Amino acid sequence: MAAQIERQSISSKTGMHRRSKKRRAANAALTALILWAVVAYLALPLFWRREAQKGLAGKPMTTRTSADIAGDPINFGVVGSDREIVCAFHNAGWFAANPITLETSLRIIGSVALRRPYPAAPVSPLFYDGRSEDLAFEKAQGDSADQRHHIRLWRVLQSGDEQRPVWLGSASFDRGVGFSRYTLQVTHHISPDVDAERDYVAEQLASVGMVENVYEIPGVGPTLNGRNGGGDRYFTDGEAMVVTLAQDCKARAHKDAPRAGEPWQTRFKDAIWAGLRRLMGFLPS
Repeated sequence: MAAQIERQSISSKTGMHRRSKKRRAANAALTALILWAVVAYLALPLFWRREAQKGLAGKPMTTRTSADIAGDPINFGVVGSDREIVCAFHNAGWFAANPITLETSLRIIGSVALRRPYPAAPVSPLFYDGRSEDLAFEKAQGDSADQRHHIRLWRVLQSGDEQRPVWLGSASFDRGVGFSRYTLQVTHHISPDVDAERDYVAEQLASVGMVENVYEIPGVGPTLNGRNGGGDRYFTDGEAMVVTLAQDCKARAHKDAPRAGEPWQTRFKDAIWAGLRRLMGFLPS
């Protein structure tokens, strides 16, 4: 009898110990989650916020669709005139997107269905500050308009910090054609890593000597599971990369993209986000 009571006592203590370990593990996980949320969404954004292009303060950093659904994030900026922008993208091998008409709509359908090139295929309109994009450029990847790099630009300031026009833009990579998850309309689906496309556009312009300077401004903010107007997932460190174009489209001798002096907070943020970016890339779109 005594042995049975002892065994029951040991079993009860073992069960209590297991429940205690689970409780401690759950508390630790909850604490880590809270700490991550505070660091990622409160502390770090305050650290890397910088004052640049003060005329942009308070402006939204997300586009809208024609149905007034939140669209692609603003992740790019350009300092320069419209002529300098057209010249720079042309030199980098990009094409200005054709307007949407019955003819161009039929051409893009034929391009995707028959795998035919259409380097100036139209892009669906997105809206910023109540108006559709002022300029749009693209660079096809492959033999059709199915996959392409593209960017939309809106002129937002007549004269910014550099006493030149300032444009905000949304750059993304179209990975294929499908149906919108929200409206069921035919649309291009974007790759989730919009930062990769932002960096690609800057590198393309710099590679032909069209960039004088590169810096970042606050964008939509750190986002791990955003959704655009078609329901496509995207993730971003939340910054918008701004390129200052070579004046009068005069190519620089050095083809690198010189960056303004970056504070340690930015380098620290970039190191953290590089790890998160690799992890996010494994998640389904």
